[in-house]
Amino acid sequence: MEHVIRPVGAGEWEKVRELRLAALQDPVAHLAFLETYEKAVAQPDSYWQERTDKAVQGVEVRQFVAEAPDGRWVGSVTAIVERAGAPASFVEAAEVDQVHVVGVFIRPETRGAGLAEELFRAALEWAWSLNEPRIEQVRLFVHERNTRAEALYRKVGFVTSGATAPVPGDASAKEIEMVVPRPSVS
Repeated sequence: MEHVIRPVGAGEWEKVRELRLAALQDPVAHLAFLETYEKAVAQPDSYWQERTDKAVQGVEVRQFVAEAPDGRWVGSVTAIVERAGAPASFVEAAEVDQVHVVGVFIRPETRGAGLAEELFRAALEWAWSLNEPRIEQVRLFVHERNTRAEALYRKVGFVTSGATAPVPGDASAKEIEMVVPRPSVS
């Protein structure tokens, strides 16, 4: 593969911002992201710097990017540690130590090249490598009408857990939880 899959590095906040803004302009962004383009573009540079710094530390959050040979970022996933009992994103507290994958995006012109699968591989490897906390599962939520994303998540090993959550701001729609349990050691 020509692209490099790697964690976000120090000082790369402008690229983090540019890719996030591109993601929020995708035609299905309203199904895939809880944030709007208008809200994100209004954030000051300090917001993006702080967000990137947390991802670089790799303790509670890690962002992985797909970088083209010319240095352009063409995709990303972010993995966030959720500790058992601690408040979670927009649902109930986690029952186990887990990682929550968010911010999945591949630029349209590079979709279908295996980049999403490679980004997920990196995020899952990171999750399973954590010792404290020891991650028991990786989860994500997908909008019930985002069938393209759901198919991708199934392809990389996620299965529905049976749990759902209302979409913030739209109680008539739901997000479906999908999980990958920690692999058993043979």
